[in-house]
Amino acid sequence: MDDLQQYARTMAGGARQAALQLAESTGDQRNAWLLRVAELLGTERESLSEANRQDIERAPEHGLTDAAVDRLRLTDDRIDGMVTSLHEVVELPDPVGEVFESNQRPNGLLVTRVRVPLGVVFFIFESRPNVTVDAAALCVKSGNAVILRGGKEAIHSNRALHALLDRAAGDCGLPRGAAQLVETTDRAVVGEFLGMGDLIDVTIPRGGKSLIQRVADEATMPVIKHFDGICHVYVDGAADLEMAGRIVVDSKCQRPGVCNAAETLLVDRRVADTFLPGVAEMLIEQGVTLRGCDETRQLVPEAEVADEQDFRTEYLDLLLSVRVVDGLEAAVHHIREFGSGHTETIVTSDPETSRRFTRSVDSSAVMVNASTRFNDGGEFGLGAEIGISTDRFHARGPCGLKELTSYKYVVHGTGQLKSD
Repeated sequence: MDDLQQYARTMAGGARQAALQLAESTGDQRNAWLLRVAELLGTERESLSEANRQDIERAPEHGLTDAAVDRLRLTDDRIDGMVTSLHEVVELPDPVGEVFESNQRPNGLLVTRVRVPLGVVFFIFESRPNVTVDAAALCVKSGNAVILRGGKEAIHSNRALHALLDRAAGDCGLPRGAAQLVETTDRAVVGEFLGMGDLIDVTIPRGGKSLIQRVADEATMPVIKHFDGICHVYVDGAADLEMAGRIVVDSKCQRPGVCNAAETLLVDRRVADTFLPGVAEMLIEQGVTLRGCDETRQLVPEAEVADEQDFRTEYLDLLLSVRVVDGLEAAVHHIREFGSGHTETIVTSDPETSRRFTRSVDSSAVMVNASTRFNDGGEFGLGAEIGISTDRFHARGPCGLKELTSYKYVVHGTGQLKSD
């Protein structure tokens, strides 16, 4: 344990020194690093694929589901996606030093608020090795040093990706500690880092509920988190049912193992007879298992029985809970009772109903006539995201560059004295 503590403290101390240097770096330097990482992803594709293959081969040892293996897989398309994301982040305005509010006081003082980096970010995540690059890109672009702790199931992929991040830092004159990888797979090391509030400014966990609960319980620094992605699609009685079917299938099936995939379908009783049998057939064709209320099961005999726990479950798989509800108020009541504050969608052609839904539903993103899958940093124009927060403090929804900054007041005077 002493060795783990020393390992963590050395890494956190290096990150603190790197953060001080990054705070003084220029936006051009940080962008050069991003472009170099993008270049290396292209030239080192074969070695990345080989490292990922080792992780995929070992997936059964970790008991990963098919959805978890999909998150782990580093395909050519996903490598291309990382490159694209890096270029998008380069094009985003540099948040560091941005003056986003100013106030000229009657005594002549100019009071400004200026964006500054958070400092050192401890980022914990599971599977999805492409997140390694997204997180490092956002942290470094916003002037933060980051300590990356991925899951043991992706250790080979993460080591290969981190080697590129570190190499690019050396090539571009940024501190080598700007983006560090925790290479030990011993889970106890997480507790060591969580106890270092003197060196780490914020922890961001991205993974299952048990991981996030542990971080929330043990962290000695602020935490940006979301516990669950229990996302809903509500099909209103005034919906375009053809559109609704497409949105439901996309929300559930486009990539079921991610936090913004739909887990519950709510259908207005006025259109249940017309809509449910058809959309159920579409979903079943995609391999989805349906679990429904009594009314759903009368209309869809293939549906299994849904109990209250099903409506509280983030499946992250081809499973979908379904409930017939008595209009908008009942749908909102269900979301308030069972939702996690992540993403909710209404499908309706009635503007007043959509306004009532967006006012009444308090989630990090509320959609009208669009798939839940759009609650994403890239889709929202953030370039990438380090996570989707369901908290209300500091950051909410997809966390991009600005969410990885704080601010300080900078005041300019001309000799003013408080005693005047």
